[in-house]
Amino acid sequence: MIPDFIIRAVLASITVSVLLGLLSPLINMKGLAFLTHAIFHALLLGAVLGMILGLLLNNLALVTFVAMVVTVITVLLIAEIEQHGFSPDSAVGIVASFAAGLVVLGFGLLYKVMASRPYFPLSENIVSYLTGEIFLVTTSDLLVLTSIGFFVLLIILLFYRDFIYLSFDPDGMESYGGRTRFYLYLLYTLVGLIGALIVQSVGLVTLQVIAVLPGAIAMMLGGDIRRITLASLSVTLTIQLSSVLIAYFTAIPPSGIATIILGAVYGALIMRR
Repeated sequence: MIPDFIIRAVLASITVSVLLGLLSPLINMKGLAFLTHAIFHALLLGAVLGMILGLLLNNLALVTFVAMVVTVITVLLIAEIEQHGFSPDSAVGIVASFAAGLVVLGFGLLYKVMASRPYFPLSENIVSYLTGEIFLVTTSDLLVLTSIGFFVLLIILLFYRDFIYLSFDPDGMESYGGRTRFYLYLLYTLVGLIGALIVQSVGLVTLQVIAVLPGAIAMMLGGDIRRITLASLSVTLTIQLSSVLIAYFTAIPPSGIATIILGAVYGALIMRR
């Protein structure tokens, strides 16, 4: 009989694969790889603030919610700065620097709060948040992931063609009366929202790689947008499920396995060229 935690891990992996498989090509086509760097700092800041509130209010369920709110605010701020004439890299650099400083200050405050609760095993939560522990996903975690993930998936599918136009020719889109600013804000929000939603499963340390490389691999394989999207979905799904299977027998974090496999595949494609 298959253990319940394996079933939950597989279902979570499928949900993560679908979301990242659709989002990763957009990240690469729009040049948002550096945005995931800012999301790293935002998620860490949100997690620290969520842990502080969770300790004070005795409710660590706040961690995911606070991280999600902080991340969405961060990416919207980046989009707003970009709209004022700054390049995407400059906008990310400005916001990420402030977020990194706030993370350091937040950790200082977190340590003081933890000192008042010396028997609270929060260090384990921090490590799990950084490395990801898909085998520890609970039924309630899976319910949140799948329900919010389904809602996000519908939005992505509804506006996917507009996101592609935005990625390739934003000026042309705007000249034809397209709502460029709206789609930019929406795309950035979805990137931040998905990052916060799946970080518990894939880990904060490896999130950037797992979000970027599937789309990069799919684009190297060539073809039209439909083939690139299908390739990204296939790569993400195959690697996520394979990493869960390997991790079950080796006791190695699945996120690390997935990152290594992605890097190996990407490197092999580079060498083949």
